[in-house]
Amino acid sequence: MKLVALLSGGIDSPVAAYKMAMAGADVVLLHMDNSPYSDERSRDNVRDLAKRLSEATGKEMPLYFAPHGPTQDAIHEACDSNYQCVMCKRAMQRTAREFAKEIGAVGVVMGDSLGQVASQTLKNLVAETHDLDFPLIRPLIGLDKLEIVEIAKEIGTFDLSIRPATDCTIVPRKAVTEADPGKIDGYPIDIEELSRISASGAKRVL
Repeated sequence: MKLVALLSGGIDSPVAAYKMAMAGADVVLLHMDNSPYSDERSRDNVRDLAKRLSEATGKEMPLYFAPHGPTQDAIHEACDSNYQCVMCKRAMQRTAREFAKEIGAVGVVMGDSLGQVASQTLKNLVAETHDLDFPLIRPLIGLDKLEIVEIAKEIGTFDLSIRPATDCTIVPRKAVTEADPGKIDGYPIDIEELSRISASGAKRVL
């Protein structure tokens, strides 16, 4: 079973990728390159996380970078600012879906943990996946942060995840916590096309 795991430079997504690899999946890592809204330290951290995951699992875990900055720009121009994170997640999921189809993967893995941050409230999770029509796996959904941190420490990703970096400078001051799928559908933006473009631009870096 081949899966695409979205990998950020944070604590959660490496643990999610690890858990699915240890469950027997062949995991391909996909990082959404947030340039110019992130810096090179962020990308370096992701590369080091991918290397550590391969060591911890004993498996090859290819890493790809997909361009995400242009999508962020389009969202910023077309949508209410408080919907930036929800729309960003929708785009990332769809990019991962398109990339998964290209490489023959059957699902997408994310590091969401219910209620941990604004984009992970139940209503936002529903809105983000609205009309996704592709298997989305959230192995950490019922874990709290302390449990996730403990696993990260055990597998050696925690110290890498907390290294200084600028991950996203386009985050709104106040993100919506109860996103309306109907409102999302009404924005004048073609997330599907943006995601296809992003997926087609994915390049292997490890």
